[in-house]
Amino acid sequence: MLFSLGQFAFGLQTLPTDQLRRQTAWRHPSNSRVGARPARQFVGLGEDTINLSGVLAPEFAGSMRSLEALRKMADSGKAWALVSGAGEVFGAWTIENLTETRSVLIDNGAARRIEFDLQLAAVDDQRAEPSGGVDPWPVDDYWEWWL
Repeated sequence: MLFSLGQFAFGLQTLPTDQLRRQTAWRHPSNSRVGARPARQFVGLGEDTINLSGVLAPEFAGSMRSLEALRKMADSGKAWALVSGAGEVFGAWTIENLTETRSVLIDNGAARRIEFDLQLAAVDDQRAEPSGGVDPWPVDDYWEWWL
């Protein structure tokens, strides 16, 4: 497991990520002053975002069902705990954006390569969904990999 967002585990079987980019901001509003630089005051934390990106190759690594599961999680509007495979706890996060680029299309329109970028936004930890989120492997599709 590379990361988990609630019960959704990022890995070679589901959605392989190869990059994590985090951007954190702090708020320092300013007031103009005559003859001096603007006065600034620290008023607290600002936006905190994480982008997880990678390449999904459905024939070799990952599953299209994983993108669908993340979309269902985003549709719910809930927040989940984000944890790395090394045990680093990032806190509670909501899904803000999921971008996918399909390429290497075959004759039926299916993509052999799908680049994705998942944008997460930090929220207060008490907003994390206690159930952990959506099950990425629904029972009704269990034997699909065998066919």
